Amino acid sequence: MPITDLLAQRRPHRADAARNFDAILAAARAAFGELGAETTLEEVARRAGVGIGTLYRNFRTREDLVEATYLAEVQAVCDYAEEVDRSDPFAGLVSWLRRLVQLANTKRVLVEGLAFNPTAFPAARDALYGAGGSLISQAQRAGQVATDLDIDDVMRFVIGVSLGIYRDETQRERVFQAAVKGLAAR
Repeated sequence: MPITDLLAQRRPHRADAARNFDAILAAARAAFGELGAETTLEEVARRAGVGIGTLYRNFRTREDLVEATYLAEVQAVCDYAEEVDRSDPFAGLVSWLRRLVQLANTKRVLVEGLAFNPTAFPAARDALYGAGGSLISQAQRAGQVATDLDIDDVMRFVIGVSLGIYRDETQRERVFQAAVKGLAAR
């Protein structure tokens, strides 16, 4: 099932309830990004400007909130694949990959919380593979990316760069740039 469908199923239809749902999701995205696994549901509710009861009406468990937050983040990365500059396919691909690495690096709590979800994880994977696969194919057709690479290869490089432990962001960027060079057509 596509991510947009999974999120739409959870989003209330009543306007005020939908606003609360959206506010909670936005607050959770920010809080998990800033505070990581230590984020409390009370903190998310406070940031969203709603009571804890409203949060629980929308998300019965912490896992429900983590899942919806992760799906919203993945959807944003997939949407970004449509926004990148397509006049230079390689630059567009690199821009998208950088955004994906940032998602994976800053949202580890979300990825870990979703790793064994039988519905959401495959939907997120399929969406990311579709968005990235399109960018890779375009760059390959332009002769900018090695034709023996596919989206699965590239996603594994993203995972490697994302999960690495670095001295600082400068080192992470150097590793990212080295990996990107490996994508180039030979």
